[in-house]
Amino acid sequence: MQTINEPIAQPDVMSDRQPFVEITGVSKVYPTPEGSYTVLEDVELTVQEKEFICLIGHSGCGKSTLLNMVAGFLEPTTGTVMVGQKKISEPGPDRMMVFQNYSLLPWKTAFENIYLAVDSVFSDLSKPEKVAIVHENLALVDLMEAADKLPEQLSGGMKQRVAIARALAIKPQLLILDEPFGALDPITREELQDELLDIWRDHRVTVLMITHDIDEALFLADRVVMMTNGPAAKIGEILEVNFPRPRDRARMMENPDYFNLRNEALDFLYHRHAHQITK
Repeated sequence: MQTINEPIAQPDVMSDRQPFVEITGVSKVYPTPEGSYTVLEDVELTVQEKEFICLIGHSGCGKSTLLNMVAGFLEPTTGTVMVGQKKISEPGPDRMMVFQNYSLLPWKTAFENIYLAVDSVFSDLSKPEKVAIVHENLALVDLMEAADKLPEQLSGGMKQRVAIARALAIKPQLLILDEPFGALDPITREELQDELLDIWRDHRVTVLMITHDIDEALFLADRVVMMTNGPAAKIGEILEVNFPRPRDRARMMENPDYFNLRNEALDFLYHRHAHQITK
């Protein structure tokens, strides 16, 4: 029987995974009146199929820029982004992004927001089949009773559940989350973290998620990718989070290994790569 003070060994959950996202030599440079501005420089990252990755770093370090390139909304200035051995140059239904601000159409109900995505991707399906997919994903996030409500009638947590259901409804291979819980209160945030892990465990999509919360990253991720400050940001260090799944939040936080990882992340972010304040 494993005690709290024993090292926690990760079960063999990676054995069936293959390289899925490959970011090679990626830089992003924008022209400005003062000259070129390099947001990202020579970024290298490989993500395994079905892996859960969290990116963390200070504001302005290019986290969103990097994931927007994976989503296909931006193209790298140099380097390549490959997903499923396909070079990415535009958005596609194999990659779905969920934003902090929900991005729901305010004049459409929860059902209609999800149906719109399903209808655009699965246009060859019959209407009853599309409706069934919408209902399946509303049930997945426990929102069947809110199907006919407009976004203004939903709480922040419910809106984010709709956004996640909409993303999952088109059956993406890669789920990209840009601080999805950043605007939520702590209790709702923890509830949705638990729900996200349940969904990930059941669907086993590959997940790339941005967060500013170290505890959130350690609870959710297989690996935490820590980025250096911008400009010319790159990947600084990667933490392996070797806690078994399903994870118990309270048990994790009682383990010395958890605090070792947390302290390592804090040291990276607030000492070795602290924001320099200029006067």
